[in-house]
Amino acid sequence: MNGFCKPNESFAMNVEGDVGADPFWCAECGCNFDIEEMPISQELKLEWGQWASEYGKWIDWSLDQLIPNGIAMEEEHNKQGQQVTDRTKGELGGKYRITFSASTMGRRYACKNQS
Repeated sequence: MNGFCKPNESFAMNVEGDVGADPFWCAECGCNFDIEEMPISQELKLEWGQWASEYGKWIDWSLDQLIPNGIAMEEEHNKQGQQVTDRTKGELGGKYRITFSASTMGRRYACKNQS
């Protein structure tokens, strides 16, 4: 875990993809929670790990540009993230306020490359 909070002490979390980071963030201080410290099932931890590892695959990092069909890939990633967020909320039974933040990176790259 990075930061000041722990998942069992902070009850407001954001779920957001980022390159090389676990997807859970404290909504108050912004620290990144280690997925292994999250009070969720191993099955959900594995799903989140897979989802997080797919983040940014719509960008060709060596060329710093959106790949063909990148927007659709990002939209599908966001859809999957929302679905896993909903399952996570269900598993936690309302103890936590969890907000999913969809990625907009692909759209920013698309706009950048049109200029």
